[in-house]
Amino acid sequence: MTRLKAFQRLVLQYADVADALVIYIEEAHPSDGWISSDAPYQIRKHRSLEERLRAARLMAREAPGVAIVADSMENSCNGAYGAYFDRLYIVQDGKVVYQGGRGPEGYRISELRHWLDQYRTRLRDAVIRV
Repeated sequence: MTRLKAFQRLVLQYADVADALVIYIEEAHPSDGWISSDAPYQIRKHRSLEERLRAARLMAREAPGVAIVADSMENSCNGAYGAYFDRLYIVQDGKVVYQGGRGPEGYRISELRHWLDQYRTRLRDAVIRV
């Protein structure tokens, strides 16, 4: 299963307690750069916002139900969150409360799932105590 499919499954599983957003950043393995032999698509380095949006739409087709937006050509989200290649975050009330490791090695859906399980439990316990 791809990381995107695993993330999609997580999004659906925790939709009752969390909203999810994927920010498509610059292409990690562009076809005209550091090529990956197992890349499902050949996407060249983005030269315009339209090219980046086209790549984000391709990703969106692979994961229905997951909100996907594209970073600016200045890579402002990537720079602010240090996301290159990929990274998982939980932002709550404007603060980062979970920051996963840098992908691909540090990309751990299981850690995110654990955090969300604990959060769901805290919400449930708070409702019971009221």
